Amino acid sequence: MADKKEVKVVTRNVSFWHLIGGVLMALLGIYVWFNPEVTMVALALYLGIVFIAVGVGYFIASFSFDSGWYMVVGLLDILVGVIFVANLGLTAASLPIIFALWCLAVGVIQLVTAIQYRRYNREGYMSTGWTMAAGILGIVFGFLILTYPAIGTVTLTALMGTYIILYGIVEIAEYVYNRKVIQY
Repeated sequence: MADKKEVKVVTRNVSFWHLIGGVLMALLGIYVWFNPEVTMVALALYLGIVFIAVGVGYFIASFSFDSGWYMVVGLLDILVGVIFVANLGLTAASLPIIFALWCLAVGVIQLVTAIQYRRYNREGYMSTGWTMAAGILGIVFGFLILTYPAIGTVTLTALMGTYIILYGIVEIAEYVYNRKVIQY
């Protein structure tokens, strides 16, 4: 006869802050959706601070690795970060163009990679269709944003808002569903 295992329900002490944080994040996501200008300025500030922090890291690392290139990259990142922070309006306005150029570059890389893999992968070990489709979509999307920069602003804020809302929903779900855990 099979050994019966006892199942017991254990109440886990899930913090009420998961629920509060989830609700706040969901509300922030909705705010981001309906306030693209403010969101782009905040993103510009965030990117500027990140560039400065990364630049300082590269600059400090240049001494450890005795690398002039790290120092150049660090100084360049610090300069770009300071320009971003000092000109938030201009940075926010240019983010869709920067995003479009990134989409174009990544799309071209994905397309070329898919073509190369298809050429060398005659036995069918790897599917390249999704990579090719993603590359084509990236290129089309990049050109659309360059043609209509407002699409880039709406897209960036819609994606950010959606992520923040989903993060909030996950936090709320974690609070609701993790209050009781089954242990064997």
